[in-house]
Amino acid sequence: MSTLPSGCNLRPANAKDAWAIRKLVLSAKLDPTQLRWQQFSVVECNGRVVACGQLRAFAGAQELGSLVVASNWRGKGLGSYLVEYLIEQATQPLYLECLGRKLAEFYTRFGFVAVTWKELPRSLKFKFALSDLAAKIGVPVTIMRYSKL
Repeated sequence: MSTLPSGCNLRPANAKDAWAIRKLVLSAKLDPTQLRWQQFSVVECNGRVVACGQLRAFAGAQELGSLVVASNWRGKGLGSYLVEYLIEQATQPLYLECLGRKLAEFYTRFGFVAVTWKELPRSLKFKFALSDLAAKIGVPVTIMRYSKL
């Protein structure tokens, strides 16, 4: 597993982190409507939340989502550390959706593979229906499933 820089620690989010999480998610232009701090883990560095990610539960599956690292903390391994941690915490088949080829390549390093909408469990088909439509019209959206390396 990756390591965190000195002065940083990974912990479950608490109610006080709600605004920091929202700010990170909005800064990355991600959907802010499904943010429940109780589902998040955060990386705190020198007393500030600088990265976050969540595991959302669905019937028979989980989604890794809202993974964001503050721009001035990127390139230090925080995102990789969070991904590895969230994979370890998952108790159901794990899925995600990402926009852009570069992001899909990032998740491939951890054992995620592209899947079609038809391969999704029923509980995720509605959630990812818009992504499937976007992909069909040429938007670079990739739905991925964790598959052990």
